[in-house]
Amino acid sequence: MCQMPCQFSWPYTHYFTQTKNKEKILNKLIVFTGGPGAGKTSVIEQLKTQGFICAPETGRHVIQTQVANHGSALPWNNKQAFRDEMTKEEVGNYRAFNVHQAEVFFDRSIVDVYGYSKLEQLPISDELITHCQTLRYHSQVFIFPPWASIFSNDEERKQDFSEAVATYQQMVDAYHKFGYQLIEVPKMSVEDRVAFILDSVIE
Repeated sequence: MCQMPCQFSWPYTHYFTQTKNKEKILNKLIVFTGGPGAGKTSVIEQLKTQGFICAPETGRHVIQTQVANHGSALPWNNKQAFRDEMTKEEVGNYRAFNVHQAEVFFDRSIVDVYGYSKLEQLPISDELITHCQTLRYHSQVFIFPPWASIFSNDEERKQDFSEAVATYQQMVDAYHKFGYQLIEVPKMSVEDRVAFILDSVIE
């Protein structure tokens, strides 16, 4: 994994051509990953206030939807059903947001679903692996390291800090498996993290 200091630049317009094994990417699909409680969503919310396009975290959305509808596809009830719902939403998010001509920031991606499956020792389908191989995001992914001093759980995030650390390591392994480069986001204020990310992605 890339260690600090780590700087890179991307051209403002980033295109991948369509191939047999990859869907066409028309823009910069920028992913944030890591364990729970590491500050990803706070950065996403700050980016929204600055007018950037942001895709929501599917895990929380699935939990909120299942609770509202008295469903059972919840990580504390049925992990495999929860994973399958996340898969559907991640695929839908990818295709819905892969139409913009500007940066789109993703709070996790389909690769996180693979990492979650490994973490929870769930069976992994060929379909999920194919999604990870063909639904391609930008090759450089921002990873948020475990940070005990800001970690907290809630009604939707029930993991403890040790589980957050284990999740982080699974995401490192998953993104490397599918050929992504990880850029570690420093432990600093939300505003400084946003500045670090924007300095990296915009020339």
